[in-house]
Amino acid sequence: MDVPRNENSSDFPIRCFSCGAVIGHLYDEYKQKLSEGKSPKEALDELGIERYCCRRMFITHKSVIKELSRFHGAVG
Repeated sequence: MDVPRNENSSDFPIRCFSCGAVIGHLYDEYKQKLSEGKSPKEALDELGIERYCCRRMFITHKSVIKELSRFHGAVG
């Protein structure tokens, strides 16, 4: 299924840095659950993310695309 990704999910890693599990496809659903008022723990539990390393990827993600885009073209 082709799910459109918003600008905030474009820089979320496809795989967990520690274990290599594929998690990128769950980020938009995670953000949706948070916007519905669920806690990060509840959202990750519902998505089936059990490993601490993978949970860390969601909880600590900070999108920096907008900040970096200011420098587009500044570096050759």
